[in-house]
Amino acid sequence: MSLNRSEKEAVITEVTGLAAQAQTLVMAEYRGVTVADMTKLRSTARSQGVSLSVLKNTLARRAVAGSQFEVVADQMTGPLIYGFSVDAVAAARVVADFAKTNDKLVIRGGAYGGKALDVNGVKQLASIPSKEVLLAQLCGLLKTPISRTAVVLGALAAKKGETAAA
Repeated sequence: MSLNRSEKEAVITEVTGLAAQAQTLVMAEYRGVTVADMTKLRSTARSQGVSLSVLKNTLARRAVAGSQFEVVADQMTGPLIYGFSVDAVAAARVVADFAKTNDKLVIRGGAYGGKALDVNGVKQLASIPSKEVLLAQLCGLLKTPISRTAVVLGALAAKKGETAAA
């Protein structure tokens, strides 16, 4: 069923809004994926803050025109699902994790920071740890020198306490 002009404009407006807020766009070909699997993918994406949409490619190209995702407009061909996310790695992670367990979903590419990503670029983006994990690692690195200094000072204090008692 085709959309009339006002419905098409509404879709373009909605996707333009998504593209304006998002940092990452991931495109994947979904040919052969079952409805149950697509429902599971959409549910996972929603819980991760990723907006997945199946769009007509001409509408998608119009929606991303003038945005940072315009660099991949020429790759928008065939049956694609588009994943937009505000989190830099969420869309890539959701699609890449699903593609590992379902060989029918084929990652075609994406965009991040105004640069086009190929399949390997999307997979590398998906392998970056989450923001929480990176912050925890940073805190651990900052804590290590302080805790080592505290251990050394504690050992010195204990040694002085032993010599003073003797």
